[in-house]
This record gives sequence, structure tokens and C-alpha cells, in this order.
Amino acid sequence: QWLPNEYGGRENLEAVQFLRELNTVIHDRFPGVMVAAEESTAWPKVSRPVWDGGLGFTMKWNMGWMHDTLEYMSKDPLYRNYHHQKLTFGQLYAYTENFILPFSHDEVVHGKGSLIGKMPGDSWQQFANLRLLYVYQWLTPGKKLLFMGCEMGQWNEWNFRQGLDWNLLDYDTHSGIKHLVSDLNRLYREVPALHDLEFDPTGFEWIECNDAEASTLSFVRRSGLGDIVIAAFNFTPVPREDYRLGLPIEGHYEILLNSDSKHYGGADMGPASVEAEAVPANGRQCSAVLTLPPLGALLLRLSR
Repeated sequence: QWLPNEYGGRENLEAVQFLRELNTVIHDRFPGVMVAAEESTAWPKVSRPVWDGGLGFTMKWNMGWMHDTLEYMSKDPLYRNYHHQKLTFGQLYAYTENFILPFSHDEVVHGKGSLIGKMPGDSWQQFANLRLLYVYQWLTPGKKLLFMGCEMGQWNEWNFRQGLDWNLLDYDTHSGIKHLVSDLNRLYREVPALHDLEFDPTGFEWIECNDAEASTLSFVRRSGLGDIVIAAFNFTPVPREDYRLGLPIEGHYEILLNSDSKHYGGADMGPASVEAEAVPANGRQCSAVLTLPPLGALLLRLSR
């Protein structure tokens, strides 16, 4: 039940004004501070400035991306081709707010289990899927949120009454997840294309977003100064050999990250580097032939 406001609507105008004033004062007194909204409605301009009619939050949780991504990843890879739009739909609204991509406490409590427990298949596929999920999260535009225990693939649901299962780091598969998250954080800081324009649509461009049959995805991330990286994903446990990937520039590309690396608990399938040749593919004048590892992701960058 609700009482109409002065305009006859159901919005709580006093609460809206409070949030705007709160964020105005915080940003004025503490420049650079981050105030995030854990918010899941379609209320517009949550993370836009107050002077632009917004609520003034720095960022907003992208609950739609989280739900779509986890629903897709929980599917048996055999059926993922029927749900491909779960991965691509988010780009239609990705820049309407300054989004955080959250895998939060809400996903690992109250009987929901752990993130790795949501992954389908045997143990090998579960760990490969989890590594793939994290690479997809880090390379997708938006800030990153990962809840405690998820950085090492903890099996148990989070319990505030006890500590994390640190003993799992004695196992290569779990320490591999930890090494991957560490490397993703390092690359996220060091590679401008991964953070510079993540709230700007000019920083993202699809290479291939329609390959539902093979459940692959690829896109370009770029910085404002022209630094570019290429992300390619294989969401099935079948290696995609002789896979031709369209690339923006001819030349030698180094592999910045391979989620199937033995360092992360994988099998080291995939290229050490690739050569782009003047063969058109995916609407681009250049391309390279490579192997996409099973349930794996590659991050490529043109060698300077």
C-alpha cells in the first residue's frame, strides 16, 4: 500500500531527495569516494550526477547481468546454444549506468550453494567453467565484485559463523583459481583497454556474438588512446580447432591470458601466440586461425 505523492505518483519524493543530498555531500567532502547502489529496479539515472537529474551514486549493481550470466553458466554446455542471448543481451543496456558486475554474498548463502557448486559437469568441467566465468566477468565492461571464498573456488556455502576453507589452497585446482583471480586483477590494472572506457560504448566492440551453435564469443576492448585487446571464449568442453578469429590489425598477437593454463589448473591447450594475416573474417580485413581451449578463454594483444 502507498499514499500518492504531491504529483499523484507512488514515488517517495522525500527519499529521492535524501539520496541526492547524501551523495552530493559525500562527493563534495570526500572527492573520489565510491558510493554503490545495490539496486535492481528500472529507476533511471541511479549512477548519474544530481545536476543531470540522477541520484548521484558512483555505480550501480548490474543484477540483470548477474542473473543472466549465472543462469547461462549453470546450463549443461550441450544446451547452452539455446540460451546464447543470455550472454549478449547485457550489451543493449550496459552503458545506461556505471555498472558493477556482482557475484555477491547473495549468490552463496541461504541454500544457494557456492559459485563452483553452480557449475555443471564433473570436477574438471566445474573448475574450467568457474575459470571461464571469472575471465568473462573481468573482460566484460563494468567494475568487478567477487565475494569472499569465491576467489579460491570454495565448495561450501558461505557461513558467517566460521572462517573460509583456506585448506583448499593445498590443492592445485583451488590454488589455480586463486592464481587466476590474482592475474586478472593485475591485468585489469595494467592494461588500459580493460578499464579506461568500461562505462563508454566506444570501449567495446563485438567481433562475433552470433555463434550460438558453437557457443563461442569474441570482442574487442579498447582504451581512449587506442590500446586494444581481444577476448575470445569457448563455452563448451570441445576444443575449437582451426577457429578463425577476425582481428583489427595484421601482425603478431601475444596471449596475455589463457584460462586453460596449467598454472590455473588447466591442460595448457591453446596457442602461445597467433599471427594475423590479410584474410577477411567476422567483417574484418584480417584474421588468425587458432585453437580455443575447451571451456576456456583467451586474451590477446597486438605485440608492439
